[in-house]
Amino acid sequence: MWMLELPPFVLFIIGGLIAATTRGKLRGALMIAIPVISGLHLWTVPEGVHLQLMFLDYELVPYRADKLSLMFGYIFHIAAFIGIVYSLHVKDTVQQVAAMLYAGSAIGAVFAGDLLTLFVFWELLAFTSVFLVWARRTPAAYSAGMRYLIMQVLSGVILLVGALFYINETGSIAFDYIGLNGIAGWLIFIAFGIKCAFPFAHTWLTDAYPEATPTGTVLLSAFTTKVAVYALARAYPGTEILIYIGAAMTCFPIFFAVIENDLRRVLAYSLINQVGFMVVGIGIGTSLALNGAVSHAFNDVIFKGLLFMSMGAVLHMTGRINGSDLGGLYKTMPKTTILCIVGAASISAFPLFSGFVSKSMVMSAAMETGHDWVWLMLLFASAGVFHHAGIKIPYFAFFAHDSGIRANDPPINMLTAMFIAACLCIGIGIYPAALYSLLPYDTGYNPYDATHVLAQTQLLLFSALAFVWLNLKGMYPPELRSTHLDVDWVYRRLVPNALQRVFAVIWKVDGDIRQSVRGKLDQCQKFLSRQNKGGAGSFISSDYPSGNMVLWVAVILATYLFIGFVS
Repeated sequence: MWMLELPPFVLFIIGGLIAATTRGKLRGALMIAIPVISGLHLWTVPEGVHLQLMFLDYELVPYRADKLSLMFGYIFHIAAFIGIVYSLHVKDTVQQVAAMLYAGSAIGAVFAGDLLTLFVFWELLAFTSVFLVWARRTPAAYSAGMRYLIMQVLSGVILLVGALFYINETGSIAFDYIGLNGIAGWLIFIAFGIKCAFPFAHTWLTDAYPEATPTGTVLLSAFTTKVAVYALARAYPGTEILIYIGAAMTCFPIFFAVIENDLRRVLAYSLINQVGFMVVGIGIGTSLALNGAVSHAFNDVIFKGLLFMSMGAVLHMTGRINGSDLGGLYKTMPKTTILCIVGAASISAFPLFSGFVSKSMVMSAAMETGHDWVWLMLLFASAGVFHHAGIKIPYFAFFAHDSGIRANDPPINMLTAMFIAACLCIGIGIYPAALYSLLPYDTGYNPYDATHVLAQTQLLLFSALAFVWLNLKGMYPPELRSTHLDVDWVYRRLVPNALQRVFAVIWKVDGDIRQSVRGKLDQCQKFLSRQNKGGAGSFISSDYPSGNMVLWVAVILATYLFIGFVS
């Protein structure tokens, strides 16, 4: 009975603390065992509230299980297991401890039944994940990690303020449907939006994820944004504004991803693109749309993780990740190449791959609810993601040209993790019923409708044809050694430059005032010095006859005695 009431995150936190005191194979075995044991236990957990606590007359629910939270709990355990296997070759205590605590924080957040518990894990997500960025130990990683931490903590502060307003308005701290009915709802919505990488609040993702370690990026891609997707699905299903926010998220990253040289940053933009499909599904709010959002979050953790793992393997073996520096690696890294292509096919929603069976649910829901323009945007986004993630990533990393690099496939643990993810991508694509049986609603959806298969195949073929034609004509954006900024240009260029100019004026005025005051003080010092030396015009050190001085002393004394006598 006590095992049933034990929240899944407890094992991860305990395991992370133990991992800090162990070394070598013992640590690796412990880290692998925890997600396996916790996942098997979670599979047996029934729906319901399994742990309640009282705190300041409020009922805290650290462990609530239903179909929505269980679905995210399952995929987070899978992601933790794959990520740990992928990172077994790493001997960095900071990374391994941070990975365990980070996974535990994400699992704790999705099982939180109240806003205060959610806030605690929301902040733990920020503080544990930033070490995966800093663990790369480069100046760029440190700066990106600081910017990342500021945005994540800001999200947590806004969530706390919104939760306090919500408690004041409703008298409840339960984490269920909230909606945009007041200031509390909007504040919590904004907090979720920052962590979900809404437009104009997304740059922390594209800034920090590519600067993390090869193994850290895999874990980062799995948890933070998916926790935010879960929170939106819990608190804001059917909120119409999410439809248009999500549609924008699916489209704008395409333009940046196409011109980006850093292939992990391309995948970071692609991550925003895929989260946009989930946000659209949550905004539509029908059973089919919510199923599509949740299932696509499940699949995205796997196929996006597979792509980040393949690029992490390239970075680990070559020390390079820019498309302009790579090419021809298929000759010496054939296994990595094949596994990367599986991930590319999955994210591009090829039939018989996982992305096809989940993305189509969101697009079908958009059509059924009459959001024709949104459906067209999603269609454009589907073609775009095939361009920048389905083609660009494997093409420029492995085929574009012979870079002369002759790196071997990565260590066996990295290949094993990628192989597990690839098998899941293909298995879910071939047999989607296994995934659909876990979803919150029973809709009887069949992704392999002839019309849908034909339409998606045509879309992918014409998109590939466009890439080939643009590439042959020399019109496809080349891979250039450059840094591309989008909204982060405001705080990385505009604000610093503006502040630099403002402070330049302030320092100039300050310098002029200081110089003027210093000149006046120098003049005063010279004047006093002259008076002290005596001579003509001096009134401080002038020579006076001693007789005159005695006379004046006698006069002053007589005056003092007279006044005293009169008194």
